[in-house]
Amino acid sequence: MVVAAVLCLLAMALHFQEAEAATYVVNGRGGWTFNLSAWPEGYKFKAGDVLAFNYQNGAHNVVVVNKAGYDGCSTTPRNAKVYTSGKDRITLVKGLNNFICTLPGHCSAGMKIQINAS
Repeated sequence: MVVAAVLCLLAMALHFQEAEAATYVVNGRGGWTFNLSAWPEGYKFKAGDVLAFNYQNGAHNVVVVNKAGYDGCSTTPRNAKVYTSGKDRITLVKGLNNFICTLPGHCSAGMKIQINAS
């Protein structure tokens, strides 16, 4: 009986953690585009929240990179995850989450964001 109660409480806790996750549309109606590095300011992101990257398929991409990749506008690490659907949904992990577009000139034109999720 005690085990069943503990399992029930654990299931409820997991359910409430999932329910707390928020979805943020990057740049709102403007979508994933240039000069976005300031977009995350004012938001309080948490691990488990989802970023929605909306853009015209083929016009951009979203690449999850480390800090060096973010700072240098490079695909670092080499096995960085690349999204290309135009309707990408990426779940944030705790700590720094770095995203860039790797099409030529896009990242250097500000098509990158850095999110710190608590």
